[in-house]
Amino acid sequence: MATWDDVRRVARDLPGTVEQVDDRSTSWRVGPKAYAWERHLRRGEREALGEDAPDGPALGLRTADPGVVDALTSSRPDVFFAVAGYGVHPMVLLYAERASFEDLDEALTEAWLCRAPKRLREEFLSGGQREP
Repeated sequence: MATWDDVRRVARDLPGTVEQVDDRSTSWRVGPKAYAWERHLRRGEREALGEDAPDGPALGLRTADPGVVDALTSSRPDVFFAVAGYGVHPMVLLYAERASFEDLDEALTEAWLCRAPKRLREEFLSGGQREP
């Protein structure tokens, strides 16, 4: 299973990533654009999810479009979920404590690809700037 230390390590390993920590949460950005963030659920969201609510924060991730959110939440509800508003925007939530390292790595990389500048994406995809 993945840990928040894995989240930090994978995110920081993606080119151009800056980790931003504030009083409430942490986010990972490429340039000015966030591609991943800690998402603390609101009381109503926790109530709506019931026993499916994560124990701590979820990992918010940018997606290519809202259709990806639907595909991820329907095919992998054990790993991905959405709360009100997330299904209409290109964002999905990941159960950090339930995801495998491989799920986490792939999800963060895809989120990064959605937000990274073209030059960084091309360098990453052609040169594999990140070691496995």
